[in-house]
Amino acid sequence: MGSEKTDSRLLPAADAAVKTPIHQHVYERLRKMILFGDLAPGQGVTIQGLTTALDAGMTPVREAIRRLTSEGALTHLGNRRVTVPELTHTGLEELKFMRETLEPELTRRAAERMTEGRLTALNDCDTALNHAIDRGDVGGYLMQNYNFHAMIYDLAEAPIMAATVDRLWLRFGPSLRVVCGRYGTSNLPDKHAELMAAFSAGNVTLAGEVMAGDVAQGMTQIRAALDGQPIPR
Repeated sequence: MGSEKTDSRLLPAADAAVKTPIHQHVYERLRKMILFGDLAPGQGVTIQGLTTALDAGMTPVREAIRRLTSEGALTHLGNRRVTVPELTHTGLEELKFMRETLEPELTRRAAERMTEGRLTALNDCDTALNHAIDRGDVGGYLMQNYNFHAMIYDLAEAPIMAATVDRLWLRFGPSLRVVCGRYGTSNLPDKHAELMAAFSAGNVTLAGEVMAGDVAQGMTQIRAALDGQPIPR
């Protein structure tokens, strides 16, 4: 396993708050609301409503909306309203193709650079995810699942691919909330244990294969939710 490196995600919250400009802070908060399904696909919200929800001024909220619209995470409805786009079957197939292409490659690169410290952090994250599942904590599950994947992709040291994947998650993340709402957290299988075993063994090829399976499984679950079908096993 490789040498340790500093992870910006582990900086103290107070330090992060000092270094983050207000417009960036508002953007990140709104982004998380979209990513974790606090704004449901197709749900229209007013700009004024977002300023209240985010406890922020109109200018930083408008800037956050502008950025997230350019990233495809929001759509303008007119009359100062925006919405999270609803995922179509065609869009889902595009996302599936891109995720199955990029995420296994990022995972293979992460496996080559894995450290004992990062492996421990991943295990802690997955444990927190499992506890959220046991509690039926949808928000906790979605956050920890995202964090688990983001930590892996950050380790890959491929910033262009990782940034692209992060934007893809904005497109399907809200639909994961729909999946959880329909099936409950206890019915959502994942392949994280297999992935951790591959990382522990230093098996780069297997790690990529397991991630490909995890991605395919998650996208199949979303399609089933869109179609109102039972969750596939």
